[in-house]
Amino acid sequence: MEVQRQPKTLPFVPSEAEIRRYYETVWLARRGGDIVLIKTLLYTGVRVAELVRIHLDDVDLDACRIRITQGKGAKDRTVPFPGSFKETLALHIDAQHAKGAAFLFESSWKKPYSTRGVRALLARYAAKAGLEHNMPPHRLRHFLFTWLKTQGVDDALIQPYSGHETRTSLEIYSRLAITDAQREYDSVIDRFPV
Repeated sequence: MEVQRQPKTLPFVPSEAEIRRYYETVWLARRGGDIVLIKTLLYTGVRVAELVRIHLDDVDLDACRIRITQGKGAKDRTVPFPGSFKETLALHIDAQHAKGAAFLFESSWKKPYSTRGVRALLARYAAKAGLEHNMPPHRLRHFLFTWLKTQGVDDALIQPYSGHETRTSLEIYSRLAITDAQREYDSVIDRFPV
């Protein structure tokens, strides 16, 4: 007996204009923690389950990197963020330390944010921005990796940050030194629309 499979469809990737409108809505709300959370998703491409498990000591402000421990497939990796985000992130970390937090994004009950809570937060901003569709965290991830690709960054350089392991995930699989990928990321991230 042959199993019928659904054909794979390409994921929806928001346009730069939609991302700008979305981010502008977040910015105008003037909620610092929300801004940092959404910028972290946009700049790093981490999965929502990885985002909510980031500890304060996982952030290396000097190297502009965040350590992701036990990501999808129980893999560890390091993801970059732009130098222009360092000061904002440092202020957020200082505020979290002052509250006695352990996680980068933590509720007032001293618990890490839930993935469900992050999804609801993103959906509220999408509705406020008047977008025709929701803005789940994975859409922000797809936007970053698609944007990096359109800027000429090779799949093999994107792969260490994405957490994808197979060739089929990014078409090209190569293990490169993190510094090579960091240099390429740094060379294009200043043109990122947010």
